[in-house]
Amino acid sequence: QVQLVESGGGLVQAGGSLRLSCAASERTFSNYAMGWFRQAPGKEREFVAACHWTGRITYYADSVKGRFTISRDNAKNTVYLQMNSLKPEDTAVYYCAGRPLGDYSSFQHDYDYWGRGTQVTVSS
Repeated sequence: QVQLVESGGGLVQAGGSLRLSCAASERTFSNYAMGWFRQAPGKEREFVAACHWTGRITYYADSVKGRFTISRDNAKNTVYLQMNSLKPEDTAVYYCAGRPLGDYSSFQHDYDYWGRGTQVTVSS
């Protein structure tokens, strides 16, 4: 069973940037569609971004479009989320998720594997 481990979270001022990483434990990661989701305090977990297993097709929530970029390095079994122009409303725990042999998706139930999350806090 693949394990996903997120890193790169932290505290940043509004307007700043962070890059999250999600490392997978298996080489079969290259066949996985990957997604990023987030959950703010008192709110439901929501979709942020997703990419096809090739990395060539990406999809974003409207709230992050133009500010966040998802990418992957299959040689390193890692997916990234570059977050620029951060806003206080981006504060949340960010989770990566993997979907083996599937297309990218914005629906949580489509993903089989989840990391434990990394905290991102944006101060105003």
